[in-house]
Amino acid sequence: MEVQRPRGTRDFLPDEMEKRRQVENILREVAEKWGYGEIKTPTFEHIELFTLKSGEGILDEIYNFKDKGDREIALRPELTAPVIRMYVEGLQRSPKPLKFYYFDNCFRYERPQKGRFREFFQFGIEIIGSARPEADAEVIALAVEMLKSVGIAGDLHVGHLGIARALLKDISSEHQSKIMRFVDKKDDKGLEEFLDEIGSPDEMRGKLFRLIGLHGINAVPEARSLIGDNEAISQFETLLELLEVYELEYQVDLGIARGLDYYTGMVFEIYCEGLGAQNQVCGGGSYRLAQLFGGEDIPSTGYAIGFDRVMEICNVKPAMKKRVVVVSFDDTRREAIVIAKRLREHVHAYVDVMGRKFKDQISYANTIGASHVVIVGRNELDAGKIALKDMSTGEQELVTVEEAAGRLASFNQV
Repeated sequence: MEVQRPRGTRDFLPDEMEKRRQVENILREVAEKWGYGEIKTPTFEHIELFTLKSGEGILDEIYNFKDKGDREIALRPELTAPVIRMYVEGLQRSPKPLKFYYFDNCFRYERPQKGRFREFFQFGIEIIGSARPEADAEVIALAVEMLKSVGIAGDLHVGHLGIARALLKDISSEHQSKIMRFVDKKDDKGLEEFLDEIGSPDEMRGKLFRLIGLHGINAVPEARSLIGDNEAISQFETLLELLEVYELEYQVDLGIARGLDYYTGMVFEIYCEGLGAQNQVCGGGSYRLAQLFGGEDIPSTGYAIGFDRVMEICNVKPAMKKRVVVVSFDDTRREAIVIAKRLREHVHAYVDVMGRKFKDQISYANTIGASHVVIVGRNELDAGKIALKDMSTGEQELVTVEEAAGRLASFNQV
């Protein structure tokens, strides 16, 4: 019986993994240059961690099960909640701000489509401890810089949920949450029907539809004309001024919601061409989750980059690594193992493990695109030499093992 991989998952072969690892390392380097340290949380958590944040409705979207101790467990559908759980559990007394980054796999039970899988990977950033616009601006600038580092120039949209919250202040938090879910889905018809259902005032309804439709340079003045001066608008203006300092191109978009239960202030999304309908490659904002998980009320700001979507459109090419095949004869196989071990200090060295004849080993070297072949013959060994052959030119010369190692090392740096 042939066993296939589960739907919505993938296998990555060496060439693809080489490119993915290179992109991952570029993102890591950028995060660390900005002062963020790497963390890692468990692949599975107690299910309450996610239902507390998102409600019981999330159960239809996640992989959950009971373990042998009859505990309800879920594979993580995202990484922000586990990071805040980790903070509450052991880091609340740490000096602020805390700056973390993470790269890991997540799991969601949803319909697979281009750039979206049931097992997927996220690269994320979190700042814990600051509610200031400077933290929001740094997070946005870092997201743009990360994408830029792998050749992606996205369309940055920035909003602020505090502005909509001010307009909805007289509506229950439960109804606010439902309203913002309709806004998040751009479901104007559903939103209108729900506002009818709860009997919202016509004036508030009209202002809400105008507010979530505001885009561009005049969005903030028009928002102020709708709801008057408030702290959210002032903070948002300061944030936009800081984005100018970072020399970022952006569009104000007060229709970004991302869920009122989760995000509380600044929100942003980055969209890219080449991904079809699901063109968002990064999203985040400011939020307060620690208190929900039993900790002190503390502000946080973060984002997640959809790593699989990045891989669809990034312009990073894998570094060309020189492959060297050590070719031997029946009476020199043991010596070939020793020589390959020495060469691996400098290059990727392959040695025959199939018992192939000499010409078949040469054929294998051609098949894998080896740049050089090291021929370990008895006569050459007796002379303290090996033969080094350049596969692109066909040139071959006798050298010592140390000379071969030095030359191959220099070739590998080209």
